[in-house]
Amino acid sequence: MRAKGIAYNTGFVVDGHNSIDHLDPDRVGRELTIIRDDLHCTAVHLVGGDPERLELAARHAAGLGLEIWFSPYPIEQTPAEIQTLFADCADRAERLRANGAEVVFVAGVELTIMNPGFVDGARLDDRLATLFADPAARPRRIAQARAALDTFLGQAVAEIRTRFHGPVTYAAIQFEGVDWSRFDIITYELIRSAEVEPQFREAVRTLTAQPRPVAVTGFSTATWRGAAAVAPQSMAIVEHDESTGRPRRLNGDYQRDEQEQATYLAEMLEIFDTEGVDSTFVHLFALDNYPHRPDGDPRDDLDIASPAIVKVFENRRGDTYPDMPWEPKAAFTTVADHYGRSRNRRDTTKPAA
Repeated sequence: MRAKGIAYNTGFVVDGHNSIDHLDPDRVGRELTIIRDDLHCTAVHLVGGDPERLELAARHAAGLGLEIWFSPYPIEQTPAEIQTLFADCADRAERLRANGAEVVFVAGVELTIMNPGFVDGARLDDRLATLFADPAARPRRIAQARAALDTFLGQAVAEIRTRFHGPVTYAAIQFEGVDWSRFDIITYELIRSAEVEPQFREAVRTLTAQPRPVAVTGFSTATWRGAAAVAPQSMAIVEHDESTGRPRRLNGDYQRDEQEQATYLAEMLEIFDTEGVDSTFVHLFALDNYPHRPDGDPRDDLDIASPAIVKVFENRRGDTYPDMPWEPKAAFTTVADHYGRSRNRRDTTKPAA
């Protein structure tokens, strides 16, 4: 792989509420340093809904020499609101690029299901039902979603390119049928489930046979036994507050299994590395609103439903990094080992100067 990365969450914004109440600049800088030095990442996928927070994190990443994938992540926004968000972020990303940072602009993630205006439905669950509940209507519904997304991206990318002069991509779900001719990098959210496992490697090989470089974002699984088999839905074990939408507790009894998550990521990274993927971004580093609560009711331990590679505490610091409010999971070591080996292979095969 050329770029070895991880997603870094600056806060997802839904209905005006940010999933991270306060983004501490000192913590951002420290975590990005750990991402570079201890995880051996060369790139970071900065995601979130607040342009100022994205720029803050990007400036830290630029100072560390990391390749930045500047990724505004709209949720439940109209196409017009998304266009405004993208224009603001494209200006910020261009300032960073013009000052010497390596920047890729990501023009959205899974827009058709995460936002209204592409598929009928007020919320995510409604839109998924519209697309997939009726098998007979599915081809027509998907075709409509593709057409709406294509129209939107045609306008959005044209506007982005007037403001940002580096490479542009879009993080797609495969059914969206993106016209990749308008992008510099082909990017997919690829999350393997048991259902597609027999065909997964060959599907990745087919993707990388295309002339443009291929990146993979969004891949991981939650931290409970059995989650890997249903990885795309492995976070769907959480009950949410009806009024705020915030995660409240697990909907049943689940057994923590950090090793299953670690094994899943090891297998995915091996496939992507050997099948020619250009850039990978594990999803994700930390998820603060899914805290680890090891001492109470197991159903309150939201981290079991989290795909993050660190478990965040509410009221204490970790042991491995005493200045941080989290502790690495087993997957942290898995990612560090794989990216470290990959970097070492690259360094030892460089031609002599």
